[in-house]
Amino acid sequence: MSILTGANRLSGVHTMKYVCLVYLETQKLHAVHDSECAACGDGFRQRGLLVAAEALEPIETATTVRIRNGKLLVTDGPFAETKEQLAGFYLIEAADLNEAIQIASKIPPAREGSVEVRPVRQLQP
Repeated sequence: MSILTGANRLSGVHTMKYVCLVYLETQKLHAVHDSECAACGDGFRQRGLLVAAEALEPIETATTVRIRNGKLLVTDGPFAETKEQLAGFYLIEAADLNEAIQIASKIPPAREGSVEVRPVRQLQP
């Protein structure tokens, strides 16, 4: 089921929000220059596709928060050990999954790692 989020400012086409999660191996975090990623985001913004985008600090700076039996548990680092780490995200608007995949394929770190495309779920009141 598609959830439409509204009309895209520039095209008037109904769109959905998708998050493009960028994953890279630790040694490849700086394989793509920041300026190239910023230029990609600027291009998406000019085309009315970008809602938000941010790069993340390395995984060593992560803190995981859980509540168990009413108690706060705080752990340094990520929840799971993986070869690739979440390096950043682009929140985009696209007409459908196919368009979102085409947009994600233009994200520069896709050349060095992977980009997971996931529809944004609207919370039901």
